[in-house]
Amino acid sequence: MQFGTTPTSTDNAVALFRDLGLPAEAVTSNLSALAAVDAKYLRDLKININNSLTAATLSSKEAYLLAVAIMVNEKNSLLQDAFSRLAEGAGATDKEIAEVISCASLMAANNVYYRFRHFMHEDFYNNAQAGIRMSIMVNPVIGKEFFELVSIAVSAVNGCEMCVTSHEKNLVQHGTDKQRIHDAVRLAAVLRSLSVLV
Repeated sequence: MQFGTTPTSTDNAVALFRDLGLPAEAVTSNLSALAAVDAKYLRDLKININNSLTAATLSSKEAYLLAVAIMVNEKNSLLQDAFSRLAEGAGATDKEIAEVISCASLMAANNVYYRFRHFMHEDFYNNAQAGIRMSIMVNPVIGKEFFELVSIAVSAVNGCEMCVTSHEKNLVQHGTDKQRIHDAVRLAAVLRSLSVLV
């Protein structure tokens, strides 16, 4: 799906929802408030979303699966459902969608736990067994490289430095180009800005 551009801010609020497969009636009060004053930001947001979802380093399926994970993390069921449908349309399976949902949930735990360890700067906590099962990371349906990419994107949104640096190191070891890592994190950042309004 190509996210197009429209001439006015009011049109952008409706067009944005149309591009996501959502009805115009579902436009939120935040988006309506911006549209009512023809806020330039709506056009910027639409361009940001388009540019992020169509990054050359991410396939459409990957971009939409990343979006699903971010919306799970943000607890935004409306956008999670919309991006799940787009992911399915781009060839994602139910197992792949379930796995990015699981990845977002696992990162919710890891980001809190490892951020705590980072904050404490204390050997006891750094050497303690985490005791958090992570078997999903051993042989993921979406592949280890993409699982790491989803993990770094969610971890960046959640602000866990230890997780971000660990996943970035693993991705580089997998041979992932740093532009692909950048594009995944940028997509996560832009989608978080969308979730704030929806």
